[in-house]
Amino acid sequence: MTDTGLLRYVNPLQGTESVYPFSNGNTLPLAALPNGMAAWSPQTNEAGGGWFYHPSHRHLQGFRLTHQPSPWIGDYGSFTLMPQTGPLRTSPDMRSASFRPEELTVAPDYIRAYLRRYQATMELTPSKSGARIRLCFEGDASETRLLLAPEKGDSSVRIDAAARRVSGCVKGHNGELPDNFALHFVIEFDCELLPESSGVFDGKHATAPELEGSGEKVGAFVGIRPSRDGIVNIAVGTSFIGLEQAERNLRNELAGKSFDQAREEAGQAWEKRLSVVRIEDEGQDSEEKKRIFYSSLYRVNLFPRAIHENDPEKGQVHYSPFDGSIRKGPMYVDFGFWDLYRTSLPLYSLLYPTLLAEMAEGWVNVFKESGWMPKWPSPGERSAMPGTLVDAAFADVFAKGLNGFDRQSAYEGLKKHATLDSGEEKLGRRGLADYARLGYLPSDRFHESVSNALDYHYGDFSLSVIAKELGMEEEAGMFRERAGNYRLLFDPEVGFMRARREDGSWQEPFDPLAWGGAYCEGGPWQCSWAVPHDIAGLAELIGGREALKAKLDELMTMKPLFAIGGYGMEIHEMSEMAAVDFGQFALSNQPSMHIPYMYAAIGAPSGTQHWARRAMEELFGSGSDGFPGDEDNGSMGAWFVWNAIGLYPLCPGTGEYVFGSPLFGRLTITLENGAEMAIEAEGNGPDKPYWSALEVNGEAWDRLYVLHEDLLGGATLRFRMSAAPSDRWYPDEALPYSMSLRRP
Repeated sequence: MTDTGLLRYVNPLQGTESVYPFSNGNTLPLAALPNGMAAWSPQTNEAGGGWFYHPSHRHLQGFRLTHQPSPWIGDYGSFTLMPQTGPLRTSPDMRSASFRPEELTVAPDYIRAYLRRYQATMELTPSKSGARIRLCFEGDASETRLLLAPEKGDSSVRIDAAARRVSGCVKGHNGELPDNFALHFVIEFDCELLPESSGVFDGKHATAPELEGSGEKVGAFVGIRPSRDGIVNIAVGTSFIGLEQAERNLRNELAGKSFDQAREEAGQAWEKRLSVVRIEDEGQDSEEKKRIFYSSLYRVNLFPRAIHENDPEKGQVHYSPFDGSIRKGPMYVDFGFWDLYRTSLPLYSLLYPTLLAEMAEGWVNVFKESGWMPKWPSPGERSAMPGTLVDAAFADVFAKGLNGFDRQSAYEGLKKHATLDSGEEKLGRRGLADYARLGYLPSDRFHESVSNALDYHYGDFSLSVIAKELGMEEEAGMFRERAGNYRLLFDPEVGFMRARREDGSWQEPFDPLAWGGAYCEGGPWQCSWAVPHDIAGLAELIGGREALKAKLDELMTMKPLFAIGGYGMEIHEMSEMAAVDFGQFALSNQPSMHIPYMYAAIGAPSGTQHWARRAMEELFGSGSDGFPGDEDNGSMGAWFVWNAIGLYPLCPGTGEYVFGSPLFGRLTITLENGAEMAIEAEGNGPDKPYWSALEVNGEAWDRLYVLHEDLLGGATLRFRMSAAPSDRWYPDEALPYSMSLRRP
């Protein structure tokens, strides 16, 4: 499938050249179905923890079933499969086999490795919850086996030679989960299993000739007799519900399908997702740009992961990571709203709206099962990052008219964390009573007080959008008033958002280059602009549009200096910002993602066009060093996709997209209703990032934004590209939404 179609442009190795101190993406090379429950990756270094694969390594420890969304979050329900001949060796390093780089192939629908030590080829193609695996042994295939090695935690395994299958469960995870959490698996072979050559091993790699066992990291070595041509076919099914469900999933997904048929289905699933956007551009460097674009779109479609399964009647059911029961309906996990609300989820609203509505139903299910809306489910609540930005995700869904979920329960859950303190640090809004009383979070009581409070302010704006949509005008007004309290954190003396104590005084000392403390993964230069709902109001605080433009110009062009501040060490985001010449624009992390579009929000779009295009051209690639920082579950991939299209969701919840600088001469988006949306950039090229005129459906367009609803019936956006920036300032009525300019 990778030789034709759009899948050939996707490189799963994009962003994998990462280590703890420096991220080029912190991605894994995953073979999985779009939003699939099970993902598979080559494993080259289990001891690396979350960094268990690196493209510079030359030894393979196996193909790993992984649910890891990020090395910072960690894996769960994971195990590694590895073929072996000769002496039994079970530890990762001792069982590893060398490979040449050209002998490892990774595609979204396929992994292949030739293991020189064992003279064996291992191939894998994914299904929603499992995989088809094909082994081919050359030469002497005596003492041939398959190893199953859990990564961590308690596990159990049973080898049934007569039935030619292995089954069991792995319970390893991170964070808090119900006691009955487990990933159940069943593995079926098309060849004879040899009980006399099979057994189990424990976490210390002591082996025993038993056909079943349980305990800490208990795995199995399974003796197999390949066919005369050395081929062994294997099918894997998994489930979070139980072993019977794992068997059902295996039958539903893989029964009666050869390896090649299963791969064909996986490839078609990816082609369907990718082909929603068609690039028609044969210009200079277009092939490399297509590789970056479709590799980024692949990243977008990996997350969130759907962990719901089908019951015997084909209805959706899921194991609840929140109450440990089996529930009806969808469930999506392995993502953070702080990451995805900005770019990825709005992209779903345009490209895959029905799927996004189903995700929204899943978020409501989290509320119904746990009592609180999710923040960072993987698979239970991990509560990473500031704010409760599920608010913004729901506001965007409401603003774009999506249905298919319990809208009243959604608002009930969102209102709860905005008005009721959970009493638990990981649930709801921390410091809610102080926030409601003061209008901000006091820095002498709360860590990352500025970043959290600003995200609460935007969350309150989002709630005002939803409340108004539901006809609750009084509550909408209350939340809108709270959303304006971001002004309380702006200090005109220093020109930044600043930490404030409970008594109203500013926290001293102040250093605009210092990271941490009151700010999350940034400092004043990165985190003072988290007011997407009122950029015009922010400009007023700074001294007007010209003053804010001058501030943005300084931000983008000054030296990329930093002070370690509250972190006490150089974190990788600092290093990544310092590695490139984009001033304080730390695109390596989410707080900076919207900064180029602030120019357009104040009526100076040439700044947006310049910096958006330059970032696309200089900070992204299709190779293993392809991202300027953590890719984070599709969020940075979606940033590139949006920017390449020439649009950006500056303020999710308004239903608007702000114009940027389209990367291609022409691309077409086939919307879910069958209508087509075309982006045409007349005279586009690397030296023409600006546009001098814009038409929408053949008519001159004077606004710097377009509404989501304007696109749904099909549209043609035609940009006339130019090498020279315009010094035109646009009037208020042409600007994207700001709370200070007009109300929803």
